[in-house]
Amino acid sequence: MHKVKAKGILSSGNSMNVYRGCSHGCIYCDARSDCYNMEHDFEDIEVKENAPELLEAAIRSKRRRCVIGSGAMCDPYLPAEEELKITRRCLEIIDRYRFGAALLTKSDLIMRDINLLDSINRHAGAYVQMTLTTADEALCRIVEPNVCTTARRFEVLLEMRERGIPTVIWFCPILPFINDTAENVSAIVDMAKRAGCIGVISFGIGMTLRSGDREYYYRALDRHFPGLKQRYIKTYGSAYELSSLNGGKLWKLFVSECEKAGIEWRNDVIFRQMRQIRESEQLTLFDM
Repeated sequence: MHKVKAKGILSSGNSMNVYRGCSHGCIYCDARSDCYNMEHDFEDIEVKENAPELLEAAIRSKRRRCVIGSGAMCDPYLPAEEELKITRRCLEIIDRYRFGAALLTKSDLIMRDINLLDSINRHAGAYVQMTLTTADEALCRIVEPNVCTTARRFEVLLEMRERGIPTVIWFCPILPFINDTAENVSAIVDMAKRAGCIGVISFGIGMTLRSGDREYYYRALDRHFPGLKQRYIKTYGSAYELSSLNGGKLWKLFVSECEKAGIEWRNDVIFRQMRQIRESEQLTLFDM
């Protein structure tokens, strides 16, 4: 882990990443790809130690409230966050200025901040997004080895439901020949239904691989699924998009199961909802 002074924190779409790199060890992580030009080892977490100060300055410059997102490129609840509390400090600022928050994570460390999220949700809107790739606990420990398993993440979703905090499941990536089964699709949608999720985000039945990510993934396949790398190479070559051979049938099943459960599956609708903020309160802090 190493600390840096960042020059900025909010993207044009009002999202932020207070860390760079990851220690979750997920075998499929696209953030390992060479195209992101990371200048340090992926597990050597870069900490943007001035992120809270940058966020407060960015928020104070805005004329209207918005939802601040975190987790698109790096989980805001890495193990380092337990000690550093940078994500928490950012949430405290978001809460103070009555902005909204949308967090994407695989970690139950988010439960530490549930009271903050509860407060943010009451006055502006908070959205907790949890990645669930497989309902198989043993498989989860292989593909996402250094983070809590699906069962624990599901418990987090239930806790958020009890607080009335809207939740979304990210059902991706779906790994060809590994978790691309009808049973898995149905199980994940059922979890979303039982947790009262407002939606399930999926980018199709498949995954992506590119330089940097591909090599890491194939080494993991050799360790845990002997012979499967050769099947990938024979089926997909060096393609960037790897669609499941059963993708068409599984996608129809996914849509059907979501619609039967009354769960939104259209990504644009879900993202639009998570960008919404309550406008009922006056921005008194901006007048100080």
